[in-house]
Amino acid sequence: MLPRRDFLNSTLCAGAGLALAALDRPAWGQGQPARRRTIVDAQVHLWKAESEDWKWVPGSTPQMPEPFTIERAVPLMDEAGVERVVVVPPGSWVGERNDYGFEAVKRYPGRFAIMGKIPLKDPKSAALLPKWREQPGMLGIRLGGADPWPDWLFPGAEKAGIPIMLQAPEKLTELARAAERHPQLTLILDHLGLTVEMARKKTLGAAIEQVAALAKYPNLSVKIKAGPQYSLEPYPWRDMHPHLRRVFDAFGPQRCFWETDMTNSFNKATYRQRVTCFTEELPFLSEEDKDWIMGRAILARLGWT
Repeated sequence: MLPRRDFLNSTLCAGAGLALAALDRPAWGQGQPARRRTIVDAQVHLWKAESEDWKWVPGSTPQMPEPFTIERAVPLMDEAGVERVVVVPPGSWVGERNDYGFEAVKRYPGRFAIMGKIPLKDPKSAALLPKWREQPGMLGIRLGGADPWPDWLFPGAEKAGIPIMLQAPEKLTELARAAERHPQLTLILDHLGLTVEMARKKTLGAAIEQVAALAKYPNLSVKIKAGPQYSLEPYPWRDMHPHLRRVFDAFGPQRCFWETDMTNSFNKATYRQRVTCFTEELPFLSEEDKDWIMGRAILARLGWT
């Protein structure tokens, strides 16, 4: 056993050493590794140039004059810190083709998955549902604003466990009815349920209230975005923040999915700004909320492992 004087001296030295070590350590957040979260964009359009073997819908016009290819998307994803992307084929000019999405999945396994188009006007398409998700990278079905909702689609998708994304700002009543009739069907409303026309007419607030009312259906979720498409202000688009909070408060972090909807308003904001608007500019979101909204929730909802 150490003599009492030696014990005290050794204790004091040890305490001083710990104190000095504590001074040498950076404070929390200073010099520490950045928080690691998986960022998943819940909607990006990919398409390539029209060619003899890859024709566009006659008379259609894409969102940008130049194609948004896989080669163009991947560097932007890397720069913005986006790890994964849900590919939504741009049906209005590509039609019902999913092949370019399959190409992205094949070339970059794990980084891309698809919410595909299905021939809705053909009743025989109902037979595709039982094996729909067996296609490489296929997670579900996406319906555009003008797409019909055939009688076979919702019950068949519910039975087969196929999630459906819908652009349905003018069909919220029908969407509520579908959510109630098919409680096991995963339904995801695109773009906050908004349109550019609503932004022009300054009716976003009323539209958001209608969307928030849908939160009572637990099988219904919503994709949320902020950017120049709906905002009348520059980055960080503060006039959209109250609408984002209203939807977030209604649906919660596990039923709100961040999306950019690239390539809408592509030249009006960077990909990185579309990320940081949510990760840095919305004070009502906790870090855990951001983890869910920026990727964790959409992966869980679509079963993308």
